[in-house]
Amino acid sequence: MMIAALGLVLGVAGSNLAGTARAETATQGPGAVVVELYTSQGCSSCPPADALLSELAEKPNVIALALHVDYWDYIGWKDNFGSPDYTARQKAYARAIGSRTIYTPQMIVEGVDRVEGFRPMQVADLIHHHRAQTSPVSLQIQRQGGVVHIVAQSAEPLSEAATVQLVRYRPEATVQIRRGENAGRTLTYHNIVTHWETLRDWDGRSALSLTAPAKGEQPVVVIVQRKGPGEILAAARVE
Repeated sequence: MMIAALGLVLGVAGSNLAGTARAETATQGPGAVVVELYTSQGCSSCPPADALLSELAEKPNVIALALHVDYWDYIGWKDNFGSPDYTARQKAYARAIGSRTIYTPQMIVEGVDRVEGFRPMQVADLIHHHRAQTSPVSLQIQRQGGVVHIVAQSAEPLSEAATVQLVRYRPEATVQIRRGENAGRTLTYHNIVTHWETLRDWDGRSALSLTAPAKGEQPVVVIVQRKGPGEILAAARVE
């Protein structure tokens, strides 16, 4: 049911965003959508959302990113992908809308829409909605060896500075969970974020051109996002 429903909305021809395997250059294409999943190996409600993200990771018009938080570790199983940095990012999203509450699982689509729990059709509808939107920001990234070159420009001045962020992720890993709420389960995770870094602020008035280290074989994602964190204006990936 979940696969069929997602296929109706997401199974269309993709943009140039994902490119082909081992692509060295990527340009933000129309309709590219970033989906962040806040999850934990210690959360019994998370495996269905993890499976949904795994399906989204296969869609060329979606950048699906799994951010494992650390606040479930006290239950008895330490998430070996978890980071307080990702917990802090999720809390920042909550503060941006005046909330004191954070959830797992939670998906945040394009930095603005929040989905708590396992709601595949809601996620699919939001992706479809955001793919139809346009952004003044164009973004191109090129990977050469251990360096990524980033070029961006805006067709109109931004109302406020945006942040340029670099993300790395592990495409897949399987974990045998021995304690906690998911004790005894073997779960496979996809697009596990290993690094999330703010490179600089950008005023959106002059063209942006910069380089950043990108050593190793993990894919590289560059995200241009309003502060808050808020709306994602552009994103591109090279694998």
